[in-house]
Amino acid sequence: MVQPASKLHDTALSLLKERGVTLEEIAELVYDLQKPYLEEISMDLCLDNVRAVIRKREVQNAILTGIELDVLAEQGKLSSPLQEIIKEDEGLYGIDEILALSIVNVYGSIGFTNYGYLDKLKPKVIGRLDEHTETNSTHTFLDDIVGAIAAAAASRLAHANPEISDVMK
Repeated sequence: MVQPASKLHDTALSLLKERGVTLEEIAELVYDLQKPYLEEISMDLCLDNVRAVIRKREVQNAILTGIELDVLAEQGKLSSPLQEIIKEDEGLYGIDEILALSIVNVYGSIGFTNYGYLDKLKPKVIGRLDEHTETNSTHTFLDDIVGAIAAAAASRLAHANPEISDVMK
């Protein structure tokens, strides 16, 4: 049975909150990505774009799937060796990034470069999620999902303002 959009949306937002991620933190990443290109950028505009990205069903599905895998790994409920790979966020695993790219893909190629930048630097909330040794939490998928939402929102914002490109001036 296909789940109603409102149920998926509410569940995705609830899961992000339960895992300690606020939409405002994601919007901060969008702001940082787009500030050099948009003079009149605001946190409200960034937050609106984050919300728009999360309204997409494929984004909601990625959030639900990734967080569920993180939680199962925390609980030790995955089969070995997948349990150890996800729990330890093994560098050569890569499926967490592939799931995140499904989010980025919704808004075009600029999202890929934004995501790569965020994934490499791990600023702000992404770094906090990635450095999970003190809490014993697993965020193998969540850190990438948060980066992908921010990258997609920044891409969405850029596409809504094509005049910022030097080529378009």
